[in-house]
Parts: sequence; structure tokens; C-alpha cells
Amino acid sequence: MASIQPININLIVPCYNEEAVLPETSRQLLAMLGKLQVQGRIDGESRVTFVDDGSRDRTWQMIEELSRQDARVHGIKLSRNQGHQNALLAGLLSARGDVLVSLDADLQDDIDAIPRMLDEYERGADIVYGVRARRDTDTVFKRWTARAYYGLLRKFGVDIVPDHADFRLMSRRSLDALRDFREVNLFLRGIIPMLGFRTAIVTYDRLSRFAGESKYPVLKMLALALNGIFSFSTVPLQWITVFGFILSAASMAIGIWALFIRFATTLAIPGWASTVIPMYFLGGLQLLALGIIGGYLSRIYSETKQRPRFIIEKSI
Repeated sequence: MASIQPININLIVPCYNEEAVLPETSRQLLAMLGKLQVQGRIDGESRVTFVDDGSRDRTWQMIEELSRQDARVHGIKLSRNQGHQNALLAGLLSARGDVLVSLDADLQDDIDAIPRMLDEYERGADIVYGVRARRDTDTVFKRWTARAYYGLLRKFGVDIVPDHADFRLMSRRSLDALRDFREVNLFLRGIIPMLGFRTAIVTYDRLSRFAGESKYPVLKMLALALNGIFSFSTVPLQWITVFGFILSAASMAIGIWALFIRFATTLAIPGWASTVIPMYFLGGLQLLALGIIGGYLSRIYSETKQRPRFIIEKSI
């Protein structure tokens, strides 16, 4: 169903060292805009905005060249690398448009899902999530860890859309609401559902990366996963308390048992293993508890400094 008034849409594409894929990404996205404009669904001011997240290659030079070739291409250059989530936020908060669609530069997000996202927007959805229809192209390890992670977040009380990354459509009023969220430790997949507007889901098949290499190695994925837990749930802190009570009771029981063996029997042996095992076990648990508490404290430290999440060096 076509809208009465053409929509001004802006495609937000965070980039970090993406020179290998940018020409093809730009070509496909501009072709999509052209197709939608011919159909009368979007207006002539619709555009693509690439956000250069402090790339070390020729990404920004290529964005400038693409902009000279086609006025629909715009760019935002951050002063330094701030990470994918901050680069994405910079685009969402800085770009114009009635509707913004965020997607990755590697063309793994199927752009053919964008017209279906617009359908849902026209039906009244302010936020439309692009959700993977299946994960059979992933390795067994990645598929299992992804499902376990989403399940864990749900158990922690985090409102999150399973199998959704950052491929989504957002209306202007949902973006205005997002502007009020000031946290430095960003996990947009957890923040967006908190906005509370009407949402919809569009499924798609994730494609192979067109060129280049993933900018999310295991350590970065782990850091993002921990951010999702520490930023939206205090359940781990509650678990520490529960485990502390349980282990205190268990330690007391072991102590009583050890005293019984020592004074009521002749079975006590010097250097008894039951003395060493609980000591190491409790020591390890204490370190784990301190690590979890440290995770929260480090994020509190970052938030209290209130440093800017990104600095825009240049825009075109």
C-alpha cells in the first residue's frame, strides 16, 4: 500500500575500513532509492548517509568521491574510532529524514527487506526490526552461543528481539525519543525496545559478506555481549548474593563436618584435601564476584564522566 505523501528516507551505514565494499554498497543502495522513488514511495530528497568511524584506509576519501558523483550520497566523519554502536548513533542522531534505516556496509543485511519495512511503517509502526529468518549459514558454535545469549538476556529481564542486530527502521518521533538516552555504554539492541512505540518485524535471509572482513571479531562480540548484560540487568549482582548465602551455608556445614571428623573419629589426616578444595573454590568464586562487580563499577565510572559519545569532524 503506497503512502499518500512520499516519505523522506535516509539509509544510515556505519563504516570502518570498508573501502573494498563501499562502491558496490553505494550502487545497490542508490538503485534501491531510485526504484522506490519511481514507485512514488519516497521523495527526491531521500539519501544514503555513510558514517566513517575513524577508518584507517581510504573509506572517507571514497565517501567524498561517491558524494561528488551523486548528490544523494552524504557522509559523516568521526574524529576517531568510537566503535560501531557510537558510529551508528552518530548517524541516527545527526541525519535528516522522516524515516531512518540503519544497516551494515557489508551488504549482509538484505536491502530487499527495506520496502517491506516501509509497508509496516505505513501501517503505523514506528520501529521495524529486521530479524534473521534462520541461522543455518552460521557455524554450530556461533548458532549455539547466539541462542544461549538471547536466552540469557531474556532470563535477566532484558527486553530484546532475538536474531536482530542493527538492521532496523525508525520513525522521526522514535529517534527524538532515542535522543533522551544519554548512556555512554551503548547497546542499541537493548535501548530501542525500551522506547515503547509500536513495533513490527520483517524477516530476511542474511547474505554473505560482499567483500572485506568482519569488524566484529570474537573479543569485540564478547565486549558487546557483556555490555548488553551489565547495561540492562542487575540480576548477576543478585545471583552473587544468592550464591554467597548458599556457599556460606555449605562452608559452615563442611566446617562442622571437619570438626566432627577431628574430635569424634580417628580418621583426620594432616593436609586433608577437604581443607584445600573449599579454600580454592571459595577463592575462585570471590574473584568471579569481584569481576562482576567490577564490570558494573567500570560502567558507572564511564557514565559519571559524561564524555561525548562521538565527535563529528566533518560532514558532507
